[in-house]
Amino acid sequence: MTYMQAFMKNFLGASPDWYKVTIVAFLVINPLVFFCVSPFLAGWLLVGEFIFTLAMALKCYPLQPGGLLAIEAVAIGMTHPAHVKEELLANFDVLLLLMFMVAGIYFMKQLLLFLFTKLLVRIHSKIVLSLAFCFSAAFLSAFLDALTVVAVIISVAMGFYGVYHKIASGKTLQDASDIGNDDKLGKNRETLERFRSFLRSLMMHAGVGTALGGVMTMVGEPQNLIIAGQAKWNFLEFFFRMAPVTLPVFVCGLATCYLLEKFKLFGYGERLPHKVWAILARLDRNNTEKMSKQDKIKLTAQAIIAIWLIVGLALHLAEVGLIGLSVIILATSFTGVTDEHAIGKAFQETMPFTALLAVFFSVVAVINDQHLFAPIIHFVLAAEERIQLLLFYGFNGLLSAISDNVFVATVYINEAKAALTSGAIAPHQYELLAVAINTGTNLPSVATPNGQAAFLFLLTSSLAPLIRLSYGRMVIMALPYTIVLSLVGLLAIEFILPPLTIWLAELGLIAAI
Repeated sequence: MTYMQAFMKNFLGASPDWYKVTIVAFLVINPLVFFCVSPFLAGWLLVGEFIFTLAMALKCYPLQPGGLLAIEAVAIGMTHPAHVKEELLANFDVLLLLMFMVAGIYFMKQLLLFLFTKLLVRIHSKIVLSLAFCFSAAFLSAFLDALTVVAVIISVAMGFYGVYHKIASGKTLQDASDIGNDDKLGKNRETLERFRSFLRSLMMHAGVGTALGGVMTMVGEPQNLIIAGQAKWNFLEFFFRMAPVTLPVFVCGLATCYLLEKFKLFGYGERLPHKVWAILARLDRNNTEKMSKQDKIKLTAQAIIAIWLIVGLALHLAEVGLIGLSVIILATSFTGVTDEHAIGKAFQETMPFTALLAVFFSVVAVINDQHLFAPIIHFVLAAEERIQLLLFYGFNGLLSAISDNVFVATVYINEAKAALTSGAIAPHQYELLAVAINTGTNLPSVATPNGQAAFLFLLTSSLAPLIRLSYGRMVIMALPYTIVLSLVGLLAIEFILPPLTIWLAELGLIAAI
């Protein structure tokens, strides 16, 4: 092996060679375009390259290639380190949310696992079960982080899949077994395929549920907090501002869930095989009987902490990240977690994404310094006020589906705020645009796994290959939801949002301009 071959082996690890060469080409081309052609063109090239790293997240986590592009951008003068710091400080609440809130929910997984397990075993109707999973995921995502909710549901599905696979393979629960190996299933293979289809549909319903609930509140998704901070909305005002769009979308989303299960469309409709249910029900009964007093007290403590979480967020008793920190302290204190390493595990899921978000803000600094979005914003703002809402919703939805909704929302809300500051738009129009940006980045983005962080997390989980949930299958199963959520959101933006916003202001539920 030559030194060059060794270097390419190390560079971006197990990523495909073509991907590595592409990133190197980006790093070589950018300075040439910046210094020899046009800084404006180089800025757009950087944005396109960064979106490419997001779209190719399954090949390599975007932090490394995106981070290299951001470092180079600062080094050649596309932006300045001080401007990056300004962006980070302006969005410090979002970083606190990711660092503390998601980690806090990690210590409440036992309660969430308990609740979802009871749902799966106790509800026999597949339609009711699907609606329950979709609704529960939406409710939890409105107050928690969508990634955490999906992680909990994945844990439940993995546990049940492993239990049935072991027993179907002729082993006991205590035996070591490779649940990815189907060689010993025999006559149970057909039942397992039906079980896989059942789990696929539940996971997709729950994933869409996180989008339906996540769009409603300022803590549902990271970009929501960015938008709320720029618009200076608290928890309740954010909810009421979004309600003219999010509530009709929520109702139509649940109706879509019902119809997909009722008519068994797009891969939905498979019921839980009775043989599998009998095994899982027996396991749940045994676990409940073996639950100690200490376990019951842990669940009670977590339930009380969950109530504090909801009340604290609803009344805005503190910044979101600080409420998350209080959840960490309370949950660990009253459930017996005192070891430093055990606490550290809670931060493993959040810190990579927190670092990636810092890279996002570096690219945002480049966009601001090079005025990249100025032509688009001028085009949109030149249109009539109602058309502006539709254009913002459409542009945000399209870009979010192919890249990342946090990145897109950050860029557009910054440009809208700049237009407000310069007097190009009125305050009331800015607030309507903020609603269009938030719903645009949250709803159409369910079209692809890379559009929603929760979907991407599901696709890259160890559960996905077990239940045969590929990228293409996710796109197909998400298609009916994408169409319904996008169209209902568009119609609500056009016909419901402006008049209902005036009515909410008259009632005093939102601040009047």
